[in-house]
Amino acid sequence: MPGITRERHGHLPISLLASPKGYTVENINSAVETLISSSNTFFILLGAIMVLFMHAGFAFLEVGTVRHKNQVNALVKIITDFAVSTVAYFFIGYTVAYGGNFYGSASQLAQNNGYELVKFFFLLNFAAAIPAIVSGGIAERAKFYPFLLASFLIVAFVYPFFEGLIWNSNLGFQSWLNETFGAPFHDFAGSVVVHAMGGWIALTAVLILGARRGRYRAGRVVAFAPSNIPFLALGAWILTVGWFGFNVMSAQKLEGISGLVAVNSLMAMVGGTLVAMFMGKNDPGFIHNGPLAGLVAVCAGSDLMHPIGALVVGGVAGALFVVMFTMAQNRWPRLDDVLGVWPLHGLCGLWGGIAAGIFGSEVLGGLGGVTFMSQLVGSLAGVAIALGGGFIIYGVLNALLGLRLDQEQEYIGADLSIHKIASTSPDDKT
Repeated sequence: MPGITRERHGHLPISLLASPKGYTVENINSAVETLISSSNTFFILLGAIMVLFMHAGFAFLEVGTVRHKNQVNALVKIITDFAVSTVAYFFIGYTVAYGGNFYGSASQLAQNNGYELVKFFFLLNFAAAIPAIVSGGIAERAKFYPFLLASFLIVAFVYPFFEGLIWNSNLGFQSWLNETFGAPFHDFAGSVVVHAMGGWIALTAVLILGARRGRYRAGRVVAFAPSNIPFLALGAWILTVGWFGFNVMSAQKLEGISGLVAVNSLMAMVGGTLVAMFMGKNDPGFIHNGPLAGLVAVCAGSDLMHPIGALVVGGVAGALFVVMFTMAQNRWPRLDDVLGVWPLHGLCGLWGGIAAGIFGSEVLGGLGGVTFMSQLVGSLAGVAIALGGGFIIYGVLNALLGLRLDQEQEYIGADLSIHKIASTSPDDKT
């Protein structure tokens, strides 16, 4: 190769360090920095795409669970909620959480290979998961536009407020936890920041809406069977696969990637599946939500726990989902949570935040750096903000606009009432 001599300086040819063609140490350092920047951008972009695809999982999980007359509405809600969430998070939410904005020139935004833009894309998918979670709880009786407005307000203000407290150390909350209990609140991939927030916000909407008509008769539950188990299973599988982007790529840079996160996610998924299978008596709904319960719970401490600890955390989450979903359906008539998003995301997410302070400790084989009290207080703070924000937003919108379909619309189904089309043709006999 012309201009390259055999003399060596460390691992680099001398001519590469000082060459008439301009190969200098500065040029090499610049090339390395560009390579690192572009690699980090590509890494987080792949994560953003994987988490984006999880929204298809939310959609099909809901489509498979609701009755046929509400399947179109389930699909439409997820994609329109995502669009509304994007606008809310781009213009308001990201600024609330991190203080930055995207009003600079395109040349400024493109610096470092546009890493900050792709980081926004990645974090947006987390924010948009909140309305997707709520969608499953309120299915089959909710008006369309009032809930889109609620989604905007939640993603613009409620979710990013807590996100900023935890992931950007806003308002000194993390510093206070560190000074008081010896460690900040640790939530690597969002057991509490995303899932518990979504589940407890959904609980407020479910309580304000009340149960679906015909759900309870003479004090007994009337079973509304899932309309399509294969779609339900497809949604669960899409979410499960995408979750490895959700968890592993929460490192946000290549230098932070860890196989420990991947295997802990795997073990928690397996633990949730097996326990839900046994405790749910082979019910396919429980079996396919079991891995999701485990994955919700392991998010917070997936970078700290030993894989055996993650297996236990996932197993407890699987049991928690089966027990609490069954109890909610049979004993609390007003709590008609169609997909069980409160036990799945709300309770399992809360458990995951607390579990990180238990199984993340060095005593139980974890990496340490966490305390039980910080995890407990941080987790409960997330629940309190979710409940407060949810009741305020849904309560005000219910008073002003009404959140629920009328009796005839609910009887006909959201597909025809809202979208004027059914999921299948009347002539389709399959």
